[in-house]
Amino acid sequence: MKFSLDKKDRYSVFQLDEENLNSLMAPNLKSEFVFLRNEGVKNLIFDLRNVHYVDSSGLSAILTANRLWKDYGSFVLTEATHAPVKKLIEISRLESILSIVPTLPEAVDYVMMDEMQRELAGGEEE
Repeated sequence: MKFSLDKKDRYSVFQLDEENLNSLMAPNLKSEFVFLRNEGVKNLIFDLRNVHYVDSSGLSAILTANRLWKDYGSFVLTEATHAPVKKLIEISRLESILSIVPTLPEAVDYVMMDEMQRELAGGEEE
């Protein structure tokens, strides 16, 4: 599985460099997500710009990441620009479950705002 990981202070961008996110790819992707979460990556942006097709196994990997970052940080999907990927998101009604942002710069802004909201909420509890 080919991918790039750009780690920043407050977030990391995981860009999958494969055209198909399918049953051959999904187990490795899930392992990478678990590794990143265990490594302490607080906010993960999953960049799908190179992905042309996602099957149910790929969808399962994405949902796994969403569960891993729930109540921990942010998991954001971005750059889901190819028609079959957009259609799967639409059919699966994932937009109601996942944080999906059109572009990478918008995803970074989303993560930063989400991070600030969590920090403010944490300060109010004290």
